[in-house]
Amino acid sequence: MTDIRRTVLWVVFTMSLVLLWDGWQKHNGHPSMFSPTAPKPVAAAGSAPAGLPAPAALPGAVAAAPGGAAPTAPAAGVTSEKVTISTDVVKATLDSLGGSLVRVELLKHKDEADPSGNVVVLDRSAQRTYLAQSGLVGVAGAPNHLTPMTLVAGSRELKDGEQSLSVRFESPELGGLKLVKTYTFKRGDYTVDVKHEVQNVGQAAVTPQLYVQLVRDGNPPPNESSFYFTFTGPALYTEKSKFQKIEFKDIEKGKAEHEKSANEGWVSMVQHYFASAWLRTSDSPREFYAKKVDANLYSVGMVFPMAQVAAGAAVTADDKLFIGPQEEKKLAALAPGLELVKDYGWFTILSKPLFWLLDQLHKLLGNWGWAIIALVVLLKAAFYWLNASAYRSMGKMKAVNPKIMEMRERLKDKPQQMQQEMMRIYREEKINPLGSCLPIFLQMPFFIALYWVLLSSVEMRHAPWIWWITDLSAKDPFFVLPVLMTLSSLLQVWLNPTPPDPMQAKLMWIMPLAFSFMFFFFPAGLVLYWLVNNILSIAQQWMINKQLGIKH
Repeated sequence: MTDIRRTVLWVVFTMSLVLLWDGWQKHNGHPSMFSPTAPKPVAAAGSAPAGLPAPAALPGAVAAAPGGAAPTAPAAGVTSEKVTISTDVVKATLDSLGGSLVRVELLKHKDEADPSGNVVVLDRSAQRTYLAQSGLVGVAGAPNHLTPMTLVAGSRELKDGEQSLSVRFESPELGGLKLVKTYTFKRGDYTVDVKHEVQNVGQAAVTPQLYVQLVRDGNPPPNESSFYFTFTGPALYTEKSKFQKIEFKDIEKGKAEHEKSANEGWVSMVQHYFASAWLRTSDSPREFYAKKVDANLYSVGMVFPMAQVAAGAAVTADDKLFIGPQEEKKLAALAPGLELVKDYGWFTILSKPLFWLLDQLHKLLGNWGWAIIALVVLLKAAFYWLNASAYRSMGKMKAVNPKIMEMRERLKDKPQQMQQEMMRIYREEKINPLGSCLPIFLQMPFFIALYWVLLSSVEMRHAPWIWWITDLSAKDPFFVLPVLMTLSSLLQVWLNPTPPDPMQAKLMWIMPLAFSFMFFFFPAGLVLYWLVNNILSIAQQWMINKQLGIKH
C-alpha cells in the first residue's frame, strides 16, 4: 500500500514539475512541449485567396457552371469604402469590399493590456485577421465577399431614443444577380440582424446558394496565460452531434472531423471570454464546412440553398451574427446550445448548475468575490460528512504514526514483515488506509467543475472583490492571496499524518510549494476559491483532531 501511494505521489509530482517547466517556457516566449509551435504571421491583407466554399450538395441546389464558383482575387486597384458605426455597446467597422464586417470593438469590456482601450474581437490589422463574411455561390460570377459593393447613405450613430441602426450595401449586377446586404445593430445588443436580398436581374430563373462564414487567423488571443489552457478556434452545433470544437491544427492537416449537414445548427469562432457566431434558428437545410484559407488563416461557415428566383423576382434570407461576451444566460436564449461556446470541457454537466448557483449568490450578495466564498462554503457544507469521514481517518493515522515509525525502524531490514505488521496495526486501530482518499476523490469533480466555472466566466472579468483585488480574472497584484494559499497548504500538511516513508514525507512538504508557484500567476478569483477551500478544510480537520484528542 505504501509503495503504491509513493509511486502515485512521485508520478503526480514529476508531472507537475514538467507542466510548471512547460508553462515557464511559454511564459518566456519559448516553444511549448505540448502545444503547436509559435503561430505563423497572419497572411497579408489582399494576398489571401478568396476562400469561397464550394457549392453545397443540398436539396434544390444547382451547381455553377464549371469554373463558375472558383474564387477570384479582387481586381488590381479596386478600392473600398469603410464605414464605422456606434451603438451603446459596440463600435463596428464594415467594408464595402464584399460588405463584410471587419472590426468590432466592445465598448463595455476594457482591454486587458490597455485599460484605456476596449476589447476588439473582429479585426483586420497587421497583428490580427478575424472577419465575418457572406456571399453567393452556385451561380457563375455571383456576388461574393470579394465583390466591390456600394454603401448606401444613412445614419452612422445610434442616437438617444433610437433602438436600431441599419447599414446597407448593394452589389453591382453580376452573373445576372444583385446582392443587397443590410446589417441592423440594436441598442444594448451584441447580435446583429443580417438580411441578404438576392435580386434576379437576368433573363432566366436561377437557384443561388448563400454562404456565411467567419475567417480567423490561428493565433491565440493577446495576453493569453501560459499557465492554463482555454480553447481558441472554430466550433459548430447540430442537434445530432451537439457541440463540436475544431482545432486549427486539425484543419491544417486536413483531419477536421465534424457534422457536414443538418436542418438546424450554427457555426462560431471561440476564444477565452468572447465568441462570434452565425445563427439561423429556423429549420432549413444547411451544409457546414471548416477549411484552410491561407497560411495561418482558417474559415468556418454554412451554405444554405435559396428558393429558385425567377427573372425579375427577388428572394431574401434572414440571419443573425453574434459578436460579444460569453454571457451564459443570454447565449442560451439566442440559439439552442449557444451557451456551450463558454467551454467547460468534460465538466459541463456539473459546471452549468454550479454557475447557476454562483449567479444566484451574486444576485443576493452583489459581489462576485463574496459569491465565490459563499459557493465554496455551500459545497463544503454539502460534503461535510464525507469530509469528516476522511479527516477522522487521517486523524487516527496521525495518532498511531509514532507506533508506525517505531515499527518501521525496528523492522527496516524485513520489508515483508514490516508490511504485515503495519496492516495489523491498522486492523487493531480500525483504520482504513484508503478511508482518507476515497471521500476526497468523490468530491474532486465538483471542485474541478467550479474551477472551470471561475476560469471561463466573463462575469469575473474586471469584477472587483475588496481592497486591492480589483479584477478577479487577473492575478493578485501584490501576491497576498497566493502567499496565504501556500501557507494554508503547508498547514494542511502539518495537520495530516506524516507518511512513514521519509522520502514520501519530504515530498508531502515539497508538493504544496511546487503547486503554489502556479497560483502566483492564476486569476485572483481562482486563488480565492482554493484559499477558502483550504481554510474550511483546516478548520474541519483541526476540530476532528481535537475531538480525537490528537496533539499537534
